[in-house]
Amino acid sequence: MKKTINNNLTSFADHLDDQYGKQGTEERERFEEGFDAFRLGVMLQELRKEQGLTQGQLAEKCGTTKTYISRIENDASDIRLSTLMRIIREGLGGHLRLSVDMNIPS
Repeated sequence: MKKTINNNLTSFADHLDDQYGKQGTEERERFEEGFDAFRLGVMLQELRKEQGLTQGQLAEKCGTTKTYISRIENDASDIRLSTLMRIIREGLGGHLRLSVDMNIPS
């Protein structure tokens, strides 16, 4: 079977540059922060479901409310680090590890 090359394809990185600007621009940074919040919410939801917990059960285990767990899973942009650590430690039995990426101009 012969492969055909589609020269009209755009890479995801190029798409992000076109839609939100190059990395380091204010608009791109807002997009990246929103996307990271979305990923965090999805990650927590998947971990909760893997453990067979409802939002209410997770909330009870870590001392918060079902509404707060729902808000985190759907829009994690305003979660406090101490609360996130408690949810992961007490609610899910895990440990939070953080990393920082530095973009230092040379």
